[in-house]
Amino acid sequence: MAIGLYTSRIVLAQLGIEDYGIYNVVGGVVMMFAFLNSSMASSTQRFLTIELGRGNEEKLNRTFNTSLHIHILIAVVVAVVTEVGGLWFMNHKMQIPPERLDAAYWVFQFSILSMIISFLNVPYTAVIIAYERMSAFAYISIFEVLLKLGIAFLLVVAPFDKLKLFAVLMFLSPLIIRIIYGIYCHRHFAAVKLRRMFDKVLFKEMSVFAGWSLWGQLASICSTQGINIILNVFFGPVVNAARGVAVQVQAAVGQFSMNFQTAINPQITKSYAAEDYATMHSLIFRSAKFTFFLLYALALPILFEAPFVLGLWLEEVPAHTVQFLRIILWITIIDSVANPLMVAAAATGRIKKYQSVVGGLLIAILPVAYVALKLGAPPEAVFVVHLIICIIAFVARLYIVKPLTMLSPSVFFKNVVVSCIAAGLLALVLPLLLYIFLPDTAYGAFAVMAAAVVSVCGCAYSVGLSGNEKSFVRQLLSRIFRLKHD
Repeated sequence: MAIGLYTSRIVLAQLGIEDYGIYNVVGGVVMMFAFLNSSMASSTQRFLTIELGRGNEEKLNRTFNTSLHIHILIAVVVAVVTEVGGLWFMNHKMQIPPERLDAAYWVFQFSILSMIISFLNVPYTAVIIAYERMSAFAYISIFEVLLKLGIAFLLVVAPFDKLKLFAVLMFLSPLIIRIIYGIYCHRHFAAVKLRRMFDKVLFKEMSVFAGWSLWGQLASICSTQGINIILNVFFGPVVNAARGVAVQVQAAVGQFSMNFQTAINPQITKSYAAEDYATMHSLIFRSAKFTFFLLYALALPILFEAPFVLGLWLEEVPAHTVQFLRIILWITIIDSVANPLMVAAAATGRIKKYQSVVGGLLIAILPVAYVALKLGAPPEAVFVVHLIICIIAFVARLYIVKPLTMLSPSVFFKNVVVSCIAAGLLALVLPLLLYIFLPDTAYGAFAVMAAAVVSVCGCAYSVGLSGNEKSFVRQLLSRIFRLKHD
């Protein structure tokens, strides 16, 4: 997180607000066409994990090779569609200064190449996650952020157009990571054995699952990159830069929950495959609750001292960034707590109703936000709309998952929601008092942020966790300290 945020600071300073906004929105146009891959990625992850849970190595290899062929096909189709549709949209609908149009084309083309590489990487990362080799996942992720830090430093000394150079280097980064993932998987997993095979039955099963995931992924893209594009249409690239900065912080904070849940998601799927529903429910509760407290401990200091944090981090803070950031952090927390419910639904393979309802709610964000802006609302309104619909979708998820996994909404509400709200409200008291009474200085800001972290940790342990969860935390900390001592 620290490296990622520092990298963003350098990139924004070197590109400038306008070029940073152009990169953010043009790259967003390309990502609008990547939802096909996202839906197939969830399908690949689910089928690989199920077969691993069943111990079927032959079927696991068949699944890997089938998914790799599918991703190659998707990459070709999406590249062609993006070249046609994306270029038309960029030329006729987006606000890009004429003198930067050539650089925007560079960003567009290399963003497409980066997207293709990410498509081909999905089966390999899915195998690593299915086998729960989180150390490899962590080391490669750390190398990736160091690579991006190196890219940022190259911008400092670059003697030519920095936006064009950034576009090229941001393509080379995923290419290198793709090669590393490929080498690791081929050396460590028997399932990753390339064979010229294509299982038509498996292709149909994965495609049906991916088809329903497609709707959910389209909704997710509309609620993120779609919002980015309408902000450009109404307000121009400067507001895109503000959103880009806010999303950088949100992504850094959210990475903690993503990595935590990446480790626990395969266990939820494997518990379902073994028909161990009690373990599955326990994992869902822990994943949701620990995710909330982990994100809350990171987000609360920023929520209180967002202007100070952004001013410390960036040389120039774009207008609207503070308001964007505060709302986006709450959206991230709610979505992350709901994610274990999505994983549970995916494990069953019966996602038609889930994706139809939740996807329908999320896709409504874009038209509602557009109407709000058309009526003269400020740019912050789009994120308020997103937050409200996000809460509604959370409740909907609970009732949709109930018949699929026999998980009672009232039990989830009691075990997770009530505990999180009680501990969360109690954790506000100490930092809020310090925020009100301490002077508006750097020392005061650091005191408020430190108090926020300590308060969340203390309230989470004393009020938010059950007896079994406290025991789990104590055992985990004891094991960590013992390893360090040894």
